[in-house]
Amino acid sequence: MAARDWTVARETCHGRRGYCIIRVMTPAPRNRTIGLTDDELREYQKRLTTIGGPQSLSAVVDRVIHGDTTGLVDFLPDRCVDLLFLDPPYNLTKEFGDLRFNKTTSSAYAGWVDSWLAPLVRVLKPGASIYICGDWRSSSAIQSAAERHFTVRSRITWEREKGRGAKANWKNASEDLWFCTMGDSYTFNVDQVRLRRKVLAPYVDATGKPKDWTDGAAGRYRDTGPSNLWTDLSVPFWSMPENTEHPTQKPEKLLARIVLASSNAGDVVLDPFLGSGTAAAVAKKLRRRFIGIESNLRFACLAQKRVELAEVGGAIQGLVDGVFWERNSAPPPKVRSARSDQNRLLD
Repeated sequence: MAARDWTVARETCHGRRGYCIIRVMTPAPRNRTIGLTDDELREYQKRLTTIGGPQSLSAVVDRVIHGDTTGLVDFLPDRCVDLLFLDPPYNLTKEFGDLRFNKTTSSAYAGWVDSWLAPLVRVLKPGASIYICGDWRSSSAIQSAAERHFTVRSRITWEREKGRGAKANWKNASEDLWFCTMGDSYTFNVDQVRLRRKVLAPYVDATGKPKDWTDGAAGRYRDTGPSNLWTDLSVPFWSMPENTEHPTQKPEKLLARIVLASSNAGDVVLDPFLGSGTAAAVAKKLRRRFIGIESNLRFACLAQKRVELAEVGGAIQGLVDGVFWERNSAPPPKVRSARSDQNRLLD
């Protein structure tokens, strides 16, 4: 583990056999990873919801539900969800806490996707939007399953900043999001998901005024419309306050863009593969309601902790002044807080 991630204390013990080295691992001062002590795990477990039969919306909304999605979706109310976010295990062998997903054939993976996707259709409103995460191995199966149940609108590709280089292949540095809708009438708030880009070629009109860009205290910039290629995201890492131990955690900025574009304040966001709770935390910060389902107890408790943290801290890294900023671009020093900017967007 890198020295920047952890501070390591060593102590030498002398005895008949010589000495031993005791290594005490403590977080480095700038490590902001959200974790759980044993006491917190026990406390947050008490706050999780479990269900064993049909539920009303009030019984499951704004709740982290501990259990297996495949057994619990049938208990959710009909047509209660405005936005469905899905981040299932990709078709590769990977461990998620005490659970393990094993790579299988493309056809078997496609069948598995359809086994949990088809039952989810019942809980979606006619105007609902759906986003499904995948990588290059799983995207064909996801597209095939999605086209059986929804109208596929676009495939979004986003750049993953993390990742090791490959010696005999191209570095895998991107993932996909399949954007789908239940029908032709759906929410898309284009003005809430604009990206602020620095202007490199500041063209002016005949009178010398900026042409399609702004020259102000924040510098020269243009607020551009959203595309299906996202290159401004940072995968959570140790110094980011949203970071957790989850191995496939998505950035809050990614979820914020989805939530702002495809839902309105008060709408219900469902994430049946909740993981460490990014979708739920972002929904809380952006005045949406949520339903989250997670089978791993530790991750469910992490999600519950993040939801409660979101109630007192509403900042989302990269969303400032009512727009999304390019990666690693510093906002001007006197912009308003992220919470007030989000409130302005939502009011």
